[in-house]
Amino acid sequence: MPKTNTDDKPRCPHFGKCGGCNTQHIPYEVQVENKKKFLTSMIILSDISEDDIKIFPSQPYNYRNRMDLIFTKIGLGFRVRGKWQQTVNIDECHIAKPKINQIAEEIKSFFKNCECFNLVNKEGTYRYAVIRTPENTSSISFVLNSDSFHIGDAIEKIKEFAKKTDVPNILVTYVHSRTDTSISDDFFVVKGSDMLKGTYLGKTFHYHVQGFFQNNSELAEQMHEYVNNLLKENQEKYKDYTLWDLYAGVGTFGIINADLFKNVLIVESFPQCIDAAKLNLEENKITNAETQVLDARYISRLDAPEKLIILTDPPRSGMHPKTVEHLNKLNPELLIYVSCNMKQLARDLPKFKNHKIKSLAIFDFFPQTPHCEVVVELIRKEIIEDH
Repeated sequence: MPKTNTDDKPRCPHFGKCGGCNTQHIPYEVQVENKKKFLTSMIILSDISEDDIKIFPSQPYNYRNRMDLIFTKIGLGFRVRGKWQQTVNIDECHIAKPKINQIAEEIKSFFKNCECFNLVNKEGTYRYAVIRTPENTSSISFVLNSDSFHIGDAIEKIKEFAKKTDVPNILVTYVHSRTDTSISDDFFVVKGSDMLKGTYLGKTFHYHVQGFFQNNSELAEQMHEYVNNLLKENQEKYKDYTLWDLYAGVGTFGIINADLFKNVLIVESFPQCIDAAKLNLEENKITNAETQVLDARYISRLDAPEKLIILTDPPRSGMHPKTVEHLNKLNPELLIYVSCNMKQLARDLPKFKNHKIKSLAIFDFFPQTPHCEVVVELIRKEIIEDH
């Protein structure tokens, strides 16, 4: 367990006002234990005990490699807790990687007194600076109000900044004044590329600057290693099976575990992610995997092999009821459910009446918050009974 402050004193001076992390007043060891207790309070463990749940902690601070910072009147910050229309300026974010704070200081110094966007009257130009600092590189996506009359001046200012900064990848992203988001398909590259790279277990993964990729790189690799080891337990058997990687993003789970299976199908609803997944298959020389642009609620349209393993990693909203319904019909021998929402996970698990929990693991991707990732290994009941 990583060492941390145990004096119950939040490290951040903005704690309680900033809408970000809200458990800094709790010692980190207690935070992790609370997450375990919360999980076990909601899930019927049946054949496993609370003591069987594996815990993978993180470093408590400076772990995030992406931050979506809001332009404020005097710098960069976040929403005020409970007051979405207000912002609080942040001098330093303690859960962000140090490199993010360095880049943020550079932005604040260059864009002093910029015309920041006002959520109430929908006016202003500068909205977000989305900063990412994966391995050995960095990027900034400057998110601008597409309805601003001063957008041309802002672009010229960003181009000037791009020439002076060491940040290699810079984008300008347009977002409508009536939409509060930090990503958009309407963007252009000012400098460098709109693609970044990350590495898990020796495999290289390309992903879009604006796309999803785990924010806690160290824990993500540990989680992939854990899942890989779960599948290796039946390595000889699964060589004749097909793996479906649902809600696959850029294909990380499918690609890392491809050598354990006869075939792999990477299923994702966002074409941009599938484009990256295809690039990743080529990059990692994976020849037994295919991709499919498809919302997982429509997996009934796919031809399912008899020998099938499912790995599903849905968003916080969980799996669509149609997805769960069809998975029950498919009745796979093994289903690995990766969840970032314990409450939704607790609602979904009882729906798999043909399966039992074989193992549970908590990966604390998000210290100083109530959130974490949970990996559940569900095995068909008749398989357990046979053993």
